[in-house]
Amino acid sequence: MLLLLAALPTLFWDGAADTAPALREAGFKQILVPAARLASWKSVAEITAEAADLGSAVKLLGPTVNYRMNVASATNAPWIVANGWKFIRRPQGRFYYDVTGKQAALAAAEAYCYGVNAMVRTDAAGLKPLAEMLEFLRAITGDPLVRNNLLFQLVASPDRRLKVNVKLGGKEYPLEDAKNPGTVAHTVRSNLTDDQRSVRIYGSQVVVVRLTASGDRMRIHLLNYAGATRKVDGIRVRVLGQYPKHQLRLADGAGVELLDFSAEPDATEFTLPELKTYAVVDLSR
Repeated sequence: MLLLLAALPTLFWDGAADTAPALREAGFKQILVPAARLASWKSVAEITAEAADLGSAVKLLGPTVNYRMNVASATNAPWIVANGWKFIRRPQGRFYYDVTGKQAALAAAEAYCYGVNAMVRTDAAGLKPLAEMLEFLRAITGDPLVRNNLLFQLVASPDRRLKVNVKLGGKEYPLEDAKNPGTVAHTVRSNLTDDQRSVRIYGSQVVVVRLTASGDRMRIHLLNYAGATRKVDGIRVRVLGQYPKHQLRLADGAGVELLDFSAEPDATEFTLPELKTYAVVDLSR
């Protein structure tokens, strides 16, 4: 997996041109608008507007966590509402979110993790969180979904270069088991073995990790799907390989540093003390 430059999400705003002061105050200089409103927005100073059509894009679910405390089940693990699988299936697709408030920032971070072309439609309460996240993302240079932190890619036929190949419908992965994704994930992890997992995280069931690498560099994305309402404390991360150099970028945190950093020949480990929404950790040799 190569280290790619991720696309930057864009605000889709269907408000009239007289709402421009609110966008300026939030910090927006570029937006997408419905074609019917483009002419009026062209005369607005300090904001560049282009026409876009939501009808031609795939609507995404708002990234969040459903705890489902009132639903009886075999496990009380929270259910992450994520869109990574859609991005992996259609990496060249065009997508859009329809979210409100702080969820807009989380949506932008998720789209950026996968480097997809995405629009974020939000309300007035979501403008400032979204603008702050976009400003953070612009400062990041240089970048599959994962259920229970299993990185994967889609292939048309078995690929010997991969550590494990999974084909549903065979003896090892019966279709009946596919009705319970947790069962399949457990089987894949067992066949892969913990020692061969590219990345592991400990301390949270609501944080999803995405990892890419190229040569002597590795980038780790950590996305807290509960970030719109609560932060996560104490996340331990382990990646294969020795990477003694590191740089942490935190979307909404100041003065936070990686703790207990250890770069051994077989693996590198560290602890992120807290994660509100989104963090990027760059490792290098």
